[in-house]
Amino acid sequence: MADVRVEGLRRQFGSLVAVKDISFVFPQEAVTCLLGPSGCGKTTLLRMVAGLERPTAGTIRFGDRDVTALAARRRDVAMVFQYPVMYRTLSVIENIELPLANDRTLSPAERRRRVDEVIEILQLGDARRLHIDRLDLGSRQKVAVGRAIARRATVTLFDEPTTNVDVHAKLALIRAFKELRRHVRQTIVYVTHDQTEAMTLADQIALMHEGEITQCAPPRELYDAPNSEFGGWFLGNPGMNFLSARAAQGGGFVVDGVPFPLVAPAAGLDDIRLGIRPEYVRIATAPLPEGVPARVQRRAVAIGGQHLVTLAVGGSRIKAKIAPVVGPSRGVPEIGADVFVVCPIEHAMLFHRGERLAEPPRRLASSPGAAG
Repeated sequence: MADVRVEGLRRQFGSLVAVKDISFVFPQEAVTCLLGPSGCGKTTLLRMVAGLERPTAGTIRFGDRDVTALAARRRDVAMVFQYPVMYRTLSVIENIELPLANDRTLSPAERRRRVDEVIEILQLGDARRLHIDRLDLGSRQKVAVGRAIARRATVTLFDEPTTNVDVHAKLALIRAFKELRRHVRQTIVYVTHDQTEAMTLADQIALMHEGEITQCAPPRELYDAPNSEFGGWFLGNPGMNFLSARAAQGGGFVVDGVPFPLVAPAAGLDDIRLGIRPEYVRIATAPLPEGVPARVQRRAVAIGGQHLVTLAVGGSRIKAKIAPVVGPSRGVPEIGADVFVVCPIEHAMLFHRGERLAEPPRRLASSPGAAG
């Protein structure tokens, strides 16, 4: 295994720059998910690592080996595509074993051991002697994953392997991939636009936007501390709330005429935005010192039985994910109800011109429970 280092990597198609001078390290024996919306450059970056796309500029190294000019077949790369590439006239065993047949360093016993290992982990035992054309699409993709892992290449690449399978097959593939990772450590680059998939599978996520890697961090850190408004918006269902704010003369913020009891950051900054994720927003039916008045506009049931509530704060909108309330005030506030919104200070962030400020928001000193 080896790490993958790209330095100043660029890919340009005429006037379109798909990948913009990226310098990045994919760590050895780790799963790095390239995550981002369609058209952000993640597949182009993956194809350059694979040798299927030639860089306009920059270098690619596998460990100390410069592979920039090498053809794909000379890079020792295994790759799984969106559609499984299979030999239909061969059985499951034969498809998985085929890439190992020309490796003279492997004995027949070791080849068979590797094949048996991935078949067992992927739960393909009942299909091991079936021809590929007798399998459904999800099972074929399992075979493709098993073949790539069994090869033990220097780098293993996945290009959105669950995109074209049904939901049940997708969940089975994700479970199989996680089980494989428990047994085999490889350097893996995994491209996906599905944030849940990335959060589940990755050791680290490299978030891509408009041809650049904007942030790389472990999944939870990336979700809890996005360094840009794009990261806050893209991750989450729904993404982070953003409220445009201005500093008030007496201290604190004003959002569309509604005062928020927060200390304004350094003087001279304009275009300040307050960000908070919907699951951290609280709704109260009685006034609270740290609450601001709001009105319920919409209600919907979100994933997991929570309620997704849209509220008006001045001229802005904020979404809250809340569990059904129990007790005397059972239920969720009705549409049109006047309530109070609380944005817990420990979960709020400030952004300036799209980038998160290093200085966290603080309560005004005059607010109960002020933190400085």
